[in-house]
Amino acid sequence: MQGYDEPTVVWRLKRGQSVAHATVIPGTSQATVSWFFDGTMDRVENYESMDLALARADEIRGVLEREGWEGTS
Repeated sequence: MQGYDEPTVVWRLKRGQSVAHATVIPGTSQATVSWFFDGTMDRVENYESMDLALARADEIRGVLEREGWEGTS
C-alpha cells in the first residue's frame, strides 16, 4: 500500500471493452472497499479491518472471473 490513508487499486479486470477495478481506503477505525465499472462507482462497503476489506475485494474478483472477466496487465 502507498500510505496509510491513500486509496489503492487492488485489482483491475476487463471483459470485452468493459473494465472494472476495486479500490481500498485504509482508515483508523475501518477500511473501505469500492468497485468501479467503466469508471463509474458501483458499490462501497466499510469493514472493521483491512483484512476483511481485502477478503471482500477478492471475493468480488472471484465472482467476476467466474463470469468471464480477466485480469489486465
